[in-house]
Amino acid sequence: MPKMKTNRASAKRFKKTASGGFKAGQAFTSHRFHGKTKKQRRQLRGTAMMNKVNVKRYTKILSNL
Repeated sequence: MPKMKTNRASAKRFKKTASGGFKAGQAFTSHRFHGKTKKQRRQLRGTAMMNKVNVKRYTKILSNL
């Protein structure tokens, strides 16, 4: 059985943390900022941790990281 390939699109979007979680950039940050408050825009900066429900699925996809 061949090795499972890493999904390259996901590998560019998510980084694995030392404790086994995943961090990624926030969604809703590319356009339409006039509909968001300053507080929302400020809090969307930086990265966020992935939901625990999805971690198992993405661990399989990103198996070689």
